[in-house]
Amino acid sequence: MAATTLAVPALATPTHSAGQPPLHQPGDGAGRLGIQLLDAPTNRRSDPRAHTYIVDHLNPGQSIHRRVRVSNSTPTPLHLDLYPAAAAITDNAFTFGDGRAANELTSWTSLPKASLDLAPDTSSTVMVTINVPPAASAGERYAVIWAQTRAASSPAGNITQLSRVGVRVYLDIGPGGEPAASFDITTLTASKDPNRVPTLTANVQNTGGRALDLSGTLALTNGPASTSAGPFAVTKGTTLAPGDIGAVHVTLDPRLADGPWLAHLKLVSGLAHQEATATITFPANGAPAQIIEPVSHHRPIPLAIVVPLVLLAAALLGVREWRRTRRGR
Repeated sequence: MAATTLAVPALATPTHSAGQPPLHQPGDGAGRLGIQLLDAPTNRRSDPRAHTYIVDHLNPGQSIHRRVRVSNSTPTPLHLDLYPAAAAITDNAFTFGDGRAANELTSWTSLPKASLDLAPDTSSTVMVTINVPPAASAGERYAVIWAQTRAASSPAGNITQLSRVGVRVYLDIGPGGEPAASFDITTLTASKDPNRVPTLTANVQNTGGRALDLSGTLALTNGPASTSAGPFAVTKGTTLAPGDIGAVHVTLDPRLADGPWLAHLKLVSGLAHQEATATITFPANGAPAQIIEPVSHHRPIPLAIVVPLVLLAAALLGVREWRRTRRGR
């Protein structure tokens, strides 16, 4: 089956754990089990998600190949199981199937080996191949490429602890081009929890054809006495399937003044960006949360893209004028 894209070395990325704890927590001096995606499609060079996850679009009957590096930075040898397993987007989160749960995408996914032995402080590269059958129906599928190790968690060895790390797979299937990724920020809510910690919540609707992993920042300006605060990071973990509506949250410092503030929220998922601005005031004791419909605007196209488009349009007009003049002569 023909490959749709050329796999190229990706930008260096830190070891990624797809939602599961590593073998050892970072900083405990014992090292960790890690996995890292090495390849990304050439048409996604500027997409940060494609350098962490396998994100692609294929027509039925096509295939892709992606390399992942599995590493052992622990002081002991590790025997690892390698396998794909099912995943889904449930309750606005990317969720993993139990054990080796299967779905359509896992049945299309293969690895050259089912296990791997790694000495301390070594790594190995494994090729992941996804072959989409010609009769595959349109839609986005989800899975995870896992590296898993087993360890006895008691001296008697009668309890086994499983630890695994993985790379997510977001694969869209369908004839023609890939559906666009887009979203809208519909409302902002300023609230405080019972401990008086202020939170800004943004309701987001996925209006595109691809799943979204939302991140971003919140900046507050024009506050009391012309003060500013931030930027504050959006709490990560919100994933929206196409058509889903969900919420992202920004937790702020309890010492922050109630306002009013001019809030400027920037959200991003891969190459899809959206910004929203609103004047907010966090509620005083006993007051209800404040819900605001923000002024939303998509991030403008970068000048580096606009200028070549303008030059191309001018060149096309020049060619057309030259042909018209030549016909007249």
